[in-house]
Amino acid sequence: MKILIVEDEPRAAEYLAQGLVEHGYSVETALNGIDGLHLAVEGDHQLVLLDVMLPGVDGFALLSALRTVKQTPVLMLSARGETHEKVKGFDLGADDYLVKPFQFPELLARVRALLKRGQPMSADPVLRAADLEVDPIRHRAVRAGNPVDLSAKELALLVFLMHRGGEVLSRTQIASQVWDINFDSDTNIIDVAIKRLRAKIDDPYPVKLIHTVRGVGYVFGLRA
Repeated sequence: MKILIVEDEPRAAEYLAQGLVEHGYSVETALNGIDGLHLAVEGDHQLVLLDVMLPGVDGFALLSALRTVKQTPVLMLSARGETHEKVKGFDLGADDYLVKPFQFPELLARVRALLKRGQPMSADPVLRAADLEVDPIRHRAVRAGNPVDLSAKELALLVFLMHRGGEVLSRTQIASQVWDINFDSDTNIIDVAIKRLRAKIDDPYPVKLIHTVRGVGYVFGLRA
């Protein structure tokens, strides 16, 4: 799942992004309100983490503008903990409000709670395909009963592929959603990452789940 962080303090933004990536999320970052609003409106994020005090367009104004066009869940982050500030945020359409400083596990719990909204209560977070099971929340992957040791980026790549199972995904799509970069056709970052992932979840097993579509990209799933 893709999360947009709008935070003007670079170290704070980097800290949040690193923590979320380590838990399997794809992250995009904006360091001011103008860029943040553009990305929030044009992007396909499942959640926005929005600082209140931003240069250009502050968090409240950004939220108000965003709500005229999209209902992407928004978790506001602010050192302003007064009741009237929280009320203002909720009245403008915020889905949650977390006062700085906060502990990262609490932020992570609130992110999970917001991302679960709209999903059936019985929804199982574990993704399954053949004898592969992946739990993105607990950062666990198991194939044929054998634990698979994945890096944070490998897990994010695998989760993205499984969520889009059966769909042919171009290298550009994968680069944008998992690496948050505009793909440079001269690089082979995606092919290298897929090769490493295959070595862990496919090569040791007779049934293959990651398939190459020549000249296009990759598709995940069982094939006859």
